[in-house]
Amino acid sequence: KAGFTLVEIMIVVAIIGLLAAIAIPNFVKARATSQMNACINNLRQIDAAANEFALERGQKTDDPIVMNTDLTPYIKLNSAGQIPGCPASGNYTCNQVGHNPICSLSNLTSSPHVLP
Repeated sequence: KAGFTLVEIMIVVAIIGLLAAIAIPNFVKARATSQMNACINNLRQIDAAANEFALERGQKTDDPIVMNTDLTPYIKLNSAGQIPGCPASGNYTCNQVGHNPICSLSNLTSSPHVLP
């Protein structure tokens, strides 16, 4: 008779399970790292837009900023016409000139979303 025995099928399933156990954590780590890097890049762009806004308007350190209205002309917007958001579903805040923008995921211990 042609076919596979139960032992052969169980060995193949065990090998696939072992490969998945190795690959999935590495995939999750790579995804988290790429999201963190994209978020930090967005924070850099927001900071540059805030600095350009302050320079053009004659603002000084600690002057207030309304992020969504003041910075919109100085940053490349996403397809929805808004300032790009954190890829890991965090929220950005930038309220004052001269202060780094902050992501709500900045307190993560494994991969914090903060400007260096």
